[in-house]
Amino acid sequence: MDDLGDLTSGQDVALVILSFLQADCGTSEYGKELLSLENDFNLTRDINLNGPRPDDGDLETDGHMCSSIITAALGNRAETAEIQQLAEGLRGIAEQLQHNVVAEAMQNLSRNISASPSEQWKDHLWWEVDRAMRMGVGLEHLPQQRVILALTLTLVKGVCERAPRLLRNLFDTVLQCFSPARAR
Repeated sequence: MDDLGDLTSGQDVALVILSFLQADCGTSEYGKELLSLENDFNLTRDINLNGPRPDDGDLETDGHMCSSIITAALGNRAETAEIQQLAEGLRGIAEQLQHNVVAEAMQNLSRNISASPSEQWKDHLWWEVDRAMRMGVGLEHLPQQRVILALTLTLVKGVCERAPRLLRNLFDTVLQCFSPARAR
């Protein structure tokens, strides 16, 4: 995970994932699932907060919906900016991915996880990420660990925007894959 900066805890990884998934939160059901996930994940209560959680659903100045989960979880520490910067960088990489490769991988992932128990989702996710990377996503000049994470989150977001009920299990799957203690 050397390309991913100083993500030393599963908490930081979770915040990067949530920050990525929050951008351009288009469907209302998907937004509700994200908010529910944030509340259930309870990031804000476990990280030395001395006050109430900020209001959810604030529109940031760049037009993105954001629930302030990162700021609330980390307080005003410099880590907030680092996490948000990493997530923004991953979104930039995601925008550069070849759309036809991603669309096919997203369709395959959606079909495969719909027909499988959640215990097998990690395997389906990795298979699609690996297949897409082998097909070539055209980003060989970028740090490959970041490209893999951006591709993974792009697939998860695409599937969950179409089927928001899958968000919680796919979030857990990605967290297992990229948490420092459990990274493959």
